[in-house]
Amino acid sequence: MSVNRRTLLGASAAAGAAAAALVASPAEAKGAKRYSFTVMGTTDLHGNVFNWDYFADKEYADAAGNAKGLARIATLVQQVRDEKGREDTLLIDAGDTIQGTPLAYYYARVDPIAADAGPVHPMAQAMNAIGYDAAALGNHEFNYGLDTLRKFESQLDFPLLGANVIDTATGAPAFPPYHIARMRTPRGRDVKVAILGLCTPGVTIWDKAYVEGVLEFPSLESQAAHWVKHLREEKKVDVVIVSAHSGTSGTSAYDTSGGLGVENASKIVAQTVPGIDAILVGHAHVEIAEERVTGPDGREVVLSEPYYHGQRLTLFDFDLLWDKGSWKVESVAASILDSADVPDDPAITEILTAEHDEVVAYVNQVVGQAVIDLDTAEARYKDEPIIDLINQVQVDTVKDALAGTAHAELPVLSQASPFSRTSLIPAGDVRIKDLSSLYIYDNTLVAKLLTGAQVRAYLEYSAEYFVQTPAGGTVDPDAITNQGGRPDYNYDYVSGLTYEIDIAQAPGSRIRNLRRDGVDVADDEEFVLAVNNYRANGGGNFPHVAAAEELWSESIEIRTRIIEWVTAKGALDPAEFASVDWTLTREGTPVF
Repeated sequence: MSVNRRTLLGASAAAGAAAAALVASPAEAKGAKRYSFTVMGTTDLHGNVFNWDYFADKEYADAAGNAKGLARIATLVQQVRDEKGREDTLLIDAGDTIQGTPLAYYYARVDPIAADAGPVHPMAQAMNAIGYDAAALGNHEFNYGLDTLRKFESQLDFPLLGANVIDTATGAPAFPPYHIARMRTPRGRDVKVAILGLCTPGVTIWDKAYVEGVLEFPSLESQAAHWVKHLREEKKVDVVIVSAHSGTSGTSAYDTSGGLGVENASKIVAQTVPGIDAILVGHAHVEIAEERVTGPDGREVVLSEPYYHGQRLTLFDFDLLWDKGSWKVESVAASILDSADVPDDPAITEILTAEHDEVVAYVNQVVGQAVIDLDTAEARYKDEPIIDLINQVQVDTVKDALAGTAHAELPVLSQASPFSRTSLIPAGDVRIKDLSSLYIYDNTLVAKLLTGAQVRAYLEYSAEYFVQTPAGGTVDPDAITNQGGRPDYNYDYVSGLTYEIDIAQAPGSRIRNLRRDGVDVADDEEFVLAVNNYRANGGGNFPHVAAAEELWSESIEIRTRIIEWVTAKGALDPAEFASVDWTLTREGTPVF
């Protein structure tokens, strides 16, 4: 006989939210006081519904044979439910859901969900159809502003959790801090499973324009300590699972000396907060099948992070024991399932093919004609015209914005990073997808006031991206970048000046011959720097820029500005934007 033993309670205002149940294991059927259940987890889906590369206009494939998307995850989820029983499982997510693909962008900006009578977001449709129980907020949930986020939240059949996302005006959580699933077992011994959601404090920096004065993001460990105690002592839950959009490294891409919490703090939470059984980890875009950490109460905390974009599904398998009138977690084990091993779920294909096709048509619109091929294959170690395009667009935008102001006559420099190693704008028709692949993040533009000395320090810090390499001998391009694990997006070109980066020298002494129009840059000279909001607010921890005076900013994505610029020009000719601003050298001799 099949009986639905699942009920709902807890801190979610989402009506009709799905929960889960624990049902008897074979041991329970024989009289043993044990129960088992499974929690499935995803993270960093970033708008990936299908295994599709919108930039390449074809099915996604990589050298490792990975596949991605919620349609594949749906198949894995159904397999687990078929094996273990629908009521034996929970499905949760650790954040970064509504940003990252042209599909996600389209329903935030082109056909926005926040408009009157706007559509239902494809990610909401897919996650509702699959039957998620709860999801933590990720930092990229805030990229399109709070109106879009709140609209997305309203479209979900499950709660968005953020225990450390605090309403500045009230001091209370701005989103539900937790969700409790209450399960009635065959013998009537209810089991209460709490999901606590946490988000990296970096939102304070990266989306300052949207959250400053509205939301605060205290440290994960401080809020986890408060809410786990509340859940254990007041709500009397039996199991605590944290869904944390925060990696395990204990590091931050921003300055924490002023008191801002650690960016990647999941392991810190496990080590310092008593009462946690497992943590679904997100944000770092790495795969951790299982990591075990001993908490301050001696409890073993199991952490797992599935690979991003829906490439993996984490399983936490829990075994509980009834002991002295309450449930105790006897064991937890984590494992990973690979979405490349299964096909798309036809149900997800059916409900979202129309939205997918609409976005494919959008990104294939022709907006101009390129004179030659432009690509990013060597852009991380050579000054390539394709990055100069970004800088030219940013310079033109900032100059127009500052026209008629007190700073209109200052030289405008521009910062850009080689985000992608595979972006290509082919000769001939230039489509939206080509330009979107060049600028894959939803950054916006800011103008900052810097001195010559500050610009030099900025460039020195950027040049730490390169491995110190002695003069003489051949150089392997793949061996001289990403020093210390620094990602490509934290290496910046700066246009409007000329300079050499001497990688034979130690970090801090690499910028040579820094000049403007052939004249050495003076320390007290003033410049306007056109810079993306991530960098302007401290992302990457580049010196001076976060504290510098802000002259102007906007909420239109840089990607959109690039598309507008190319559309207005019609022809994409490097003669209009390309320049050799910097050269990689060793003791004055060019490396390439």
